[in-house]
Amino acid sequence: VVDPLQLKQGDFVVHNTHGIGRFVEMTKREVSTGGRNATKSVRDYLVLEYAPSKRGYPGDKLYVPTDQLDLLSKYVGGEGPTLSKMGGSDWSQAKGKARKAVRDIAVELVKLYSARMSAKGHAFGPDTPWQRELEEAFPFAETLDQLQTIDEIKADMERPIPMDRLLSGDVGFGKTEVAVRAAFKAIQDGKQVAMLVPTTLLVKQHLETFTERFAGFPVKVRPLSRFQSDKEARLTLDGLLDGTVDMVIGTHRILTDQVMFKDLGLMIIDEEQRFGVEHKDTLKKMKTNVDILAMSATPIPRTLEMAVTGIREMSTLATPPEDRHPILSFVGPRSDKQMAAAIRREILREGQVFFVHNRVQSIQRVAAQLAELVPEARIAVAHGQMGEHALEQVVDDFWERKFDVLVSTTIIETGLDISNANTIIIDRADKYGLSQLHQLRGRVGRGRERAYAYFLYDEMKPLSETAADRLQTIAVNNDLGSGMQVALKDLELRGAGNLLGGEQAGHIAGVGFDLYLRMIGEAVATFRGEDVESGQELRLELPLDARIPEYYIDSERLRLEAYQKLSAASTATAKDDAIDLVIDELTDRYGTPPDEVTGLIAVARLRRRAAKAGLADVVVMGSNLRIAPARLEESIKVRLQRLYPKAKLVSGGEALVVPMPTIPAAVGVGLEPLPDAELLEWVNQLFTAIFPEPVKVE
Repeated sequence: VVDPLQLKQGDFVVHNTHGIGRFVEMTKREVSTGGRNATKSVRDYLVLEYAPSKRGYPGDKLYVPTDQLDLLSKYVGGEGPTLSKMGGSDWSQAKGKARKAVRDIAVELVKLYSARMSAKGHAFGPDTPWQRELEEAFPFAETLDQLQTIDEIKADMERPIPMDRLLSGDVGFGKTEVAVRAAFKAIQDGKQVAMLVPTTLLVKQHLETFTERFAGFPVKVRPLSRFQSDKEARLTLDGLLDGTVDMVIGTHRILTDQVMFKDLGLMIIDEEQRFGVEHKDTLKKMKTNVDILAMSATPIPRTLEMAVTGIREMSTLATPPEDRHPILSFVGPRSDKQMAAAIRREILREGQVFFVHNRVQSIQRVAAQLAELVPEARIAVAHGQMGEHALEQVVDDFWERKFDVLVSTTIIETGLDISNANTIIIDRADKYGLSQLHQLRGRVGRGRERAYAYFLYDEMKPLSETAADRLQTIAVNNDLGSGMQVALKDLELRGAGNLLGGEQAGHIAGVGFDLYLRMIGEAVATFRGEDVESGQELRLELPLDARIPEYYIDSERLRLEAYQKLSAASTATAKDDAIDLVIDELTDRYGTPPDEVTGLIAVARLRRRAAKAGLADVVVMGSNLRIAPARLEESIKVRLQRLYPKAKLVSGGEALVVPMPTIPAAVGVGLEPLPDAELLEWVNQLFTAIFPEPVKVE
């Protein structure tokens, strides 16, 4: 979930040990081991600046080696956090307060989790031949993510524990097809399915999709929203009660007392971030043993937390469908000339345009202005205060291409899928939330055509800092699949609510969202009786040329990303093949790694061994290597004395100092250190002697 370290100068960063600092730059430094046989090597460092002193002296600077990036995370959690003082107590106090608050939350979470795990759900049977027939009729090629997610959901459904899975996938990445297959599987087992959606337009759209996909199978799908007459609604309710209706797609109305099911097996929640805590609580009370599949493009912080801490399972669709292009986004002042040009360009390629204006009082006036600007355009108006049938008719007519421009309020925000509409113009974009802007942009670019999104603001009125931040974020995050970055930025701008209630959690602002999540994860694991990694800082300093040179990866952002991946792969908790996967990716993207990168990879492997052994220091000091802590068993001490007679325990037996081997100088008289490869081999042999790997029993 955590955002890659895409840092720019001035960004706030959280260091596990030293607290919140400001990123200054990435720089190279020459490191010397000192002593008689001094060696020098070049390393890359991130420079962080901390709080200035009370007397006005500039703040301390911290140089973080690039192999320790796992200790850093970008600060998310509020605007303008207070910088920590290096060596001060404010950071440990902030962490202490957050830990205390987290403990209380963890207890509640574990209760929630235990209740879910002990609830008796329905174990659905394996796939039927009809299931395979339905899946083979899908007219598009599934992405690998889609296939994996479908397998995960089916496996969950086949377990007797009720499913509670969040499906996070960007707008237009194929979440609906995943829901179609899950719903069909439930119906095949004689269970009913309810799909909860936020708007009446989305009910209509999903009804068409599901009816079309289930055509040819004996499945009855009915809608439930204000678009239905009382008589139609009564028929749906009766059908749900006697079991003749297999699936209902509806708005909040599904959550009322009048809706009763004969045998509900699966609840699908679309655009999960649009439903409040009250709706979720009603859902929980409705049925404790029903499988739940929640879907969202921009998960809200509370949902993210529950997914990250293992209270909810999470699947992600990160691969865009084939032939999908990123949406070209423009942010700027409102200009009649530009709006007219954008509409005309779309009409010229026989496409359609959404024009979003979110004030019902003035929407007709705006439509009239557009008609003056582009007289040849056929313009329709849609908003939520229209009668059901009038609104339905307008959207149908737009879908059938009877109009070129649909001037509407944000009722088109969720789920509306009109592949011929590939330009969206958002009027007064500074008045919208970040998640909303991302969702609106997702209404276009759903076909093979290049799509355009215009976020316009009134240049006569000053932009607030938050609005400017939102617009900048939406302009920057226009890659396919950027919903998660948008969600994290939204969290940064709005702050995060408490996991289990509506109140603001101030301690998130104190330590940053990323560290807060890790604390919750650790606290939950502790209450479940699982082992928690201590995660202490490891200093590994060897005189090696271990870095990524500019001639191998010239972009600083991409170098930083590669450093971060390697750093994450070298932690004790990473998978065994994590480093190999990073090497494969680097080789694939940039070619065969040069010697400096090979050295960096070797250091990453050594770092992983040191982390697994629980070490805090592996540092060259002069002509010795210092390893700490060195709480060694007697048998290891005897072996050490035999293999390394000059090694000695210092600091009351807490640290081990081993003289480093040297070779005769190539020129002149004297000794010089081992070459990089031989030094690494020597350190690895030393590690094997002190921390033998446990023998695996097959």
